[in-house]
Amino acid sequence: MAEMLVVQVRDGDLVGYGEACGVYYRGDGPDRMLEMALSVRDALAAGADRTRLQDLLPDCGARNAIDCALWDLEAKRSGRPVWAMAGLKAAVPLPSFFTIGIDTPDAMAAAARTMTHARAIKLKLSGDGDDGARVGAVRAARPDAWLAVDGNRGFTIDSINALVPMLETAGVRLLEQPLAIGREGDMAGLDGSIPTAADESVQVAADLAGLVGLFDIVNIKLDKCGGLTHALIMEKAARDLGFQVMVGNMTGTSWSQAPAFVLGQLCDYCDLDGPTFLAADRTPALWYADGLVYCPDEVWGGAR
Repeated sequence: MAEMLVVQVRDGDLVGYGEACGVYYRGDGPDRMLEMALSVRDALAAGADRTRLQDLLPDCGARNAIDCALWDLEAKRSGRPVWAMAGLKAAVPLPSFFTIGIDTPDAMAAAARTMTHARAIKLKLSGDGDDGARVGAVRAARPDAWLAVDGNRGFTIDSINALVPMLETAGVRLLEQPLAIGREGDMAGLDGSIPTAADESVQVAADLAGLVGLFDIVNIKLDKCGGLTHALIMEKAARDLGFQVMVGNMTGTSWSQAPAFVLGQLCDYCDLDGPTFLAADRTPALWYADGLVYCPDEVWGGAR
């Protein structure tokens, strides 16, 4: 079951919607998100805007949900979709990763074969010694797929270096967060040429400078950084420091993915498959076909 915070911001008959899943490994769950959201209700009622919100709350799921609700409300007030408000010329379908969770090699290969809609597949790894078999089985099942792997903080620098030659042989094109938070410096000892992405090691723009020379890519998630407003700032800061940029998600509905889809227009990599893990989604919802994610303005952030 996915538990989320949903925020509605009203102005007369106009309603802006925002959603957040929080960041579980930071203790940012439903109870904390609700508490944080309620703490700024009076300030919002008094007219606090997105800029003021950045000072009222730290980076957290509650700030993300409120920030996105304010974007949505502004779009309905202004008659311009959020992507236009963010300075974009269009919001086009994006190629997305589709994720396979940790399982036996045979089960992961079977899952890959059913993903006929996926061009790019990301495999979750565990560091338990069976990851080479997992990657090999998926590659055999889907020789056509672009492959990424997510180390889920499960490796040491020695154990990931032992696996890298096999990943290179299998044609893996991206290695995400192999080491634990706090072990970022060990990435200087990584062997091989697979581009690396920081996920849990990077939360907000202030974290970026310390990762220069250790990672090639940073994964921006709105739940981590506290909303689309900061995410857009963070994307520019990452570019200025020489990083490529990925947009990710914390497995929410289309109301979570749609603001990230706006950010994704500026990104090199897109990982927005969250709703595919849910039994039901919003109506209307974003949709997937031929490796792409589509998000019409009607889903979220469209003009009135």
